[in-house]
Amino acid sequence: MPVKNRFAELQPEIAAWRRDFHENPELLFEVHRTAAKVATLLRDFGCDEVVEGIGRTGVVGVIRGRSDSKGRVIGLRADMDALPIIEQTGLPYASKVPGKMHACGHDGHTAMLLGAAKYLAETRNFDGTAVVIFQPAEEGGGGGREMVKDGMMERFAIQEVYGMHNMPGIPVGTFAIRNGAMMAAADQFDVTVTGKGGHAAKPHDCVDSVLVAAQIIVALQSIASRNVDPLKEVVVSVCTVATESDSYNVIPQSVTLKGTVRTLDPKVQDFVEERIKAVVTGIAGALGATAEIDYRRGYPVTMNAEGPTGHAAEVARQIAGDCDMGVAPMMGAEDFSFMLNERPGAYIFTGNGDTAMVHHPAYNFDDEVIPFGASWYAGMVEARMPA
Repeated sequence: MPVKNRFAELQPEIAAWRRDFHENPELLFEVHRTAAKVATLLRDFGCDEVVEGIGRTGVVGVIRGRSDSKGRVIGLRADMDALPIIEQTGLPYASKVPGKMHACGHDGHTAMLLGAAKYLAETRNFDGTAVVIFQPAEEGGGGGREMVKDGMMERFAIQEVYGMHNMPGIPVGTFAIRNGAMMAAADQFDVTVTGKGGHAAKPHDCVDSVLVAAQIIVALQSIASRNVDPLKEVVVSVCTVATESDSYNVIPQSVTLKGTVRTLDPKVQDFVEERIKAVVTGIAGALGATAEIDYRRGYPVTMNAEGPTGHAAEVARQIAGDCDMGVAPMMGAEDFSFMLNERPGAYIFTGNGDTAMVHHPAYNFDDEVIPFGASWYAGMVEARMPA
């Protein structure tokens, strides 16, 4: 199953869709133009069913094979939303929307899955049903969670689900995957430290909330270095420190900290949450202050199931000649995890070559990836449901 000739033929058309999405980026659930175009194209392709408004602005297309007697239903997912970034590529098709940019390649994912849908609707060389899923709000909005909550898996009887993401630094035409944890869980926390404000020249009359916050920040780093098994991956990062004052001589009454926790093991995730709470309240109390913490679970671990991982790798191997099965897990997060929590499946990386990293203002999806990615999407359907 090398790159399908049909996708070489379709590449200019698919690339044109991709560049149109790139010029007109939309954020989170506000992907109305993108979703409308996706739905229109799916209907033009002859999909048996096209449903809009799943998970608020998601789109689902259903393509039935020559026979659905075996009953297998395979879901394929692409994300549609962009990022609040000012583009710095200088491309002729650069974003026309100030402050918004497709800096993660979701324009490419959407276009490749559309290409696969067109091919599958033309050929129908499979027994079963392909469900193509176009998801909003991957970039922090939890669109995958919302589509699941909307009953997507049950409504379309999806049995397995597969997703893909481009990856700069991996050569175009190659794939990488791993069994088990592929991407991290992402949690968030807000800490409010309250002391006793006053004049900076009289610190003895105060409870210095800045000093307390600084001690908390330092101590939080001991969780990864001294509390968690060194062979278990964990990141604890404090990313924002804010007070109500910007004065040179006022000790503020309170300090707010904001940060993130990344883990690959649910047991480690539970432990780190409890440890953060203990460190924050303990240090604040020891130094005469109080602290309130709001800890929120975000995207779960993106966990590839063993069987589907093997299926995904085998299709990639047939297209590219090989597939890296030992790629290191990433501490970035991905809300395809919500779908993988509901159904067995796998998430794979495809190379985007020597480009700027995703979420960078100079990033650009390489259109040479299109035949490989579209072949993989279509190949998963034909391999899992052979005619």
